[in-house]
Amino acid sequence: MKSEQIFGFAVGFRCYKPLSLRGMVDRLVNSEVNARRVANVEQCFGKMAKPLNLFGRVLVGEGVLVKMCRKKPKQRQFFLFNDILVYGNIVISKKRYNKQRIIPLENVQLEDLPDEGAMKNGWIVKTPEKSFAVYAATPTEKREWMSHIERCVADLLEKGNKRPAKEYAAVWIPDGEAARCMACGRTQFNLVQRRHHCRACGHVICGSCSTHTYRIDSLNKKPVRVCDACFTRLTGVVNSRPVSSTNGAPIPREAPPIPPPRSSFNVEDPSESSSDTDEETARDDSKPTFYREEVAQ
Repeated sequence: MKSEQIFGFAVGFRCYKPLSLRGMVDRLVNSEVNARRVANVEQCFGKMAKPLNLFGRVLVGEGVLVKMCRKKPKQRQFFLFNDILVYGNIVISKKRYNKQRIIPLENVQLEDLPDEGAMKNGWIVKTPEKSFAVYAATPTEKREWMSHIERCVADLLEKGNKRPAKEYAAVWIPDGEAARCMACGRTQFNLVQRRHHCRACGHVICGSCSTHTYRIDSLNKKPVRVCDACFTRLTGVVNSRPVSSTNGAPIPREAPPIPPPRSSFNVEDPSESSSDTDEETARDDSKPTFYREEVAQ
């Protein structure tokens, strides 16, 4: 099978796909083969990670995607279950992962990304707490990933009679894509002038253009950094309660509501920041593998 590269990485996807995703889940939910797969994923993440073996949980697919991190694109191992999406750093390919992240699928929405130069076969994984872009090696892999995730989300919402989230976190612009402040356009970033991310729009801004903080109760009990433009736009939106800016000026209680931005809020996750540092991790250069129809034996 032909191997494709994205950002210099070879990435792939192993997919357990019978004729019907729901049919596969029903057949494998209490099967020995699914129990072995889930146990193997747990073992690869180690004892310090959260357990994944839960009644009714089925491993739908797995593979390597390139995740757009704050500093640069990096390979991450992804595991798609029927109710959660799990990913982590690759320490030893197919044997050891760390920095485990678990995303409930009921909060997930996907957004297609058009191809742009070397950035091809990408889409955005949107959740209320965090949103990020990922890239597959080929258009086929992209379709497989998006199709399986969307079907898992639809089945989960239908089964639980739930509604999708209404607001999603902004996707952070990578540091390398902003040499200057995206608000004023004047400040050039260096060792003295540090980059900051607005939690409301995801833009990279300087300290002078982000003099306010804003509390978003659904994400963080403490105020988070927002750019001055978003602070003005968001005034009075969340719970219509007074929220202090960094200079102590209160937000008026009766300020008129203003529509939220296209992508809503984001809160910096300290644990995720550590996983996106420039630490060296193993590369997975295995060729993509697809299992069109694999059922329990």
